[in-house]
Amino acid sequence: VLARGLGGDVDSDLAVLQLEEKVDNLVPIELGDSSDVQVGQLAVAIGAPFGQSFTMTSGIISAVGRTIRSGSSQFTVPEVIQTDAPINPGNSGGPLINLKGEVIGINTAINPNANTIGFAVPVNMAKDILPQLRASGHVTRGWLGVVNQQISPEIAAHLELEDESGALVSRVIPDGPADAAGIERYDVIVEFNGKAIDEMSDLPRVVASTRVG
Repeated sequence: VLARGLGGDVDSDLAVLQLEEKVDNLVPIELGDSSDVQVGQLAVAIGAPFGQSFTMTSGIISAVGRTIRSGSSQFTVPEVIQTDAPINPGNSGGPLINLKGEVIGINTAINPNANTIGFAVPVNMAKDILPQLRASGHVTRGWLGVVNQQISPEIAAHLELEDESGALVSRVIPDGPADAAGIERYDVIVEFNGKAIDEMSDLPRVVASTRVG
C-alpha cells in the first residue's frame, strides 16, 4: 500500500504518513501514556530489521529520561526511553509496546558501540507534535537562548540556594530572547510558562513545546 508524507520532523525522527487507498480490516493500535513508563517493566519492539518483515523482540525498560542528539544535531531529544529489547536498522519507526498492547514509544536509534541499548521517542512527544505536522508539515519549537546545567550540591552551597531544583543558567546567548529579557548567568530557572522546572532536563523540553512568541 502506497502512502504519502504529510509532514516530518528530523529533530524527533517522526513523520506523518497518509495511506493512498483504503485498507480493509486495518485496526489502529491504542496509544498509551509514556509518562507512566517505569524502569523494569516489560516492553515489546516491532519493526522490520534488515528488511525482515514484521519482527517482534522483547525486553525491559532500561531507563527513562535519557537525552540523545537529534537528527539535525541542532537539538537534543529529551525524555527518551531506553530499552534492551533488541533494535536494529529497520526497527526505526516501529512501535515500542507495553503489555497492555499500547504504544509507549516509537523506536528511533541504537547505541552502535553497545549491545541491546536502544532508544524510543516517548509517545507523548508524538502526541504533542502531531497537530503541527498535520497542519503545516513541520514543527516550530520555542527557543530561550540559554545554556543550562544541573545544580549539584556543591553548586547549591556555593550559590547559597535552598535546594537543588531548577536549571542553572551557565551562559546566555547574546541577542537571544533570554538576553533581551534580562536573564543572567547563574540565574536559576524554577518555572517556565507556569510549568515547574525541577531538573535541568525539564527546561529544554518545556521551552521546545511552547509556541513561538
